[in-house]
Formats: sequence, C-alpha cells, structure tokens
Amino acid sequence: MTSLAMADHPLAAADALNRNGYCIIRNAAPVSVVMELASDLDPIFDETPFCQGHFYGERTKRFGSVLRRSSHAADLVQAPPILALAEAVLGPWCDRFQLNLTQGIAIHPGAPAQFAHRDEDMWHGTKGVHEYLINVIWPLTRFERDNGATVIFPNSHGPLGRDTGCTNPIVAECEPGDAICFLGSTLHGAGANCSDTERRCLITGYSLGWLKPYENQWLAYPPHIARHFSTELAELIGYVQHRPNLGNYEGRCPSVLLRDAVPDHLAAADALTPDQTAMLAEFIRDQSLDNHARQGRL
Repeated sequence: MTSLAMADHPLAAADALNRNGYCIIRNAAPVSVVMELASDLDPIFDETPFCQGHFYGERTKRFGSVLRRSSHAADLVQAPPILALAEAVLGPWCDRFQLNLTQGIAIHPGAPAQFAHRDEDMWHGTKGVHEYLINVIWPLTRFERDNGATVIFPNSHGPLGRDTGCTNPIVAECEPGDAICFLGSTLHGAGANCSDTERRCLITGYSLGWLKPYENQWLAYPPHIARHFSTELAELIGYVQHRPNLGNYEGRCPSVLLRDAVPDHLAAADALTPDQTAMLAEFIRDQSLDNHARQGRL
C-alpha cells in the first residue's frame, strides 16, 4: 500500500499518484476537525434515505452539498496538501481546476461490494491523454476490510491500465484524518460491509476546470449561499471564469453574482489566457502599423 506522511512534499504524492494510480496521505487533516465534521453530518446521515439502484447501493446513503451542511467541510476541501496535489496533477491541463463534488457516504451492514469502476467515465472525451479527475476519500469512521473500506486496483490507471488485467487490489484501511487519493482513471469500488457498524466518509473531488462537474455547484451553492464563502472557496466551486471566458455570466466573471447588488446590465469583459493576450497585443500593433502605412499613402 502506497502511504505518505503529511510532511511529504506534494510532488512526492503526485509522483506516487501518477505512478500507482493512488496514494494514502496519513494525517492529512487534524482528527479534531474530521470529528467535528462527522458530528455535524450525523443528523444528515440519519435523515437521508438509502440509494436506489445497485451501483449507488441499496444499503448505502449518499448526499451532496456538504459545504453548506458543515463549516468544517471547507477545511478538508481546501486542505493545503490536497490542493497542491490537484495543482500538480491537473494544473498542466487547465487554466484552473474546480471542485467536482462533495459527497457524504454511509455504507451500512449488509451492503455488498460495489461494482468496480472508473470515475472519469462520466466524461466521454478521449481517455489516456491526461487525467480528468482526482478524488479524495476522508474517512469519518475507521476504514477496515470488514466494514466496506474502499478497494483500489493499483496500476489500473492511464491508457495502459485499461489494457492490462486488474489484479491484486488493495484495501484502503485507514483512520479519520488520513486521505485516500486516487485518479479518475483508477479502477476502484466500495468493499462489502460484513460488520455490524456503518462505514462513513466524505468524498471531495477535483476536476479540470473546463469540464462539467459531477455535482452542479451553482445549484448546490446558489449566490445567496456562496457569497458567505471565502473568495478562494467560491472560485473553487465555479464562481470564476476558466479563461478564455468559459463559465461567464453576461460576459463577466460570475463572482459578480456574489455582490450585495447585481447590476441589471453589465459590460462584457475579456478574460483571456496569457498567450491569447500576447497574440491580441501583436494583432493590435500590426493593425496600428497598417493604419499608419495607409495614412502615409493618402
């Protein structure tokens, strides 16, 4: 099992993730924060009905929008080692990465093993060129083999992982405070819960900023909720443009919706990548030179 300490450099975690398809960062967050989050989510788990369908699991409970259910969720969503890991793996392929989801999951006694799957298959683009997604599982209870700990297939990621036999899975046994990280191309699934206790966790996922996320963040956190988030958190859930101009509102950064008063009419504004800005500046210079040349011939 590929385990790393919290103190390990993010590049070491990124290397392990890219090499094996997963890694476990020990003590990635204070246990006290995780336990406070777990306490906040207790009534939500109790009130949430069981899922419908064999994939989600009919002995499993799931709910999203966790950032509005507990203030402690932001501490895990924005955990520095996790954001650094996402930047190292996803950053080269997008202007900015985004929060793909937050999801509380409780696997109850009697739940069978989940169908092994790859989360990147929700997007129908070409696979194997780059990674689409990093998922992080934060245990809220101890993960054990008998209570449904996540099963991960090492080296099942990337283009070669789809062509090789996926054998020798590992069981991600760990404690609250640890973070189980795996790529969107890594084969995995929840284990069977053969115990007499629930296995609970929070999943936070990060995807390329130009993808449609699994969870519709603007519905999960409409402006009247998101305006109470920090600027960094609001941007992570989508209240910012992915250059050039992707995800705008009336041609402007959607963060304008977080103001106390939103104008009825807005002027659209450029939001270009640095290379586009440079090309545009060169185009304007060439136009100016052409205009001077034409005026000289008049």
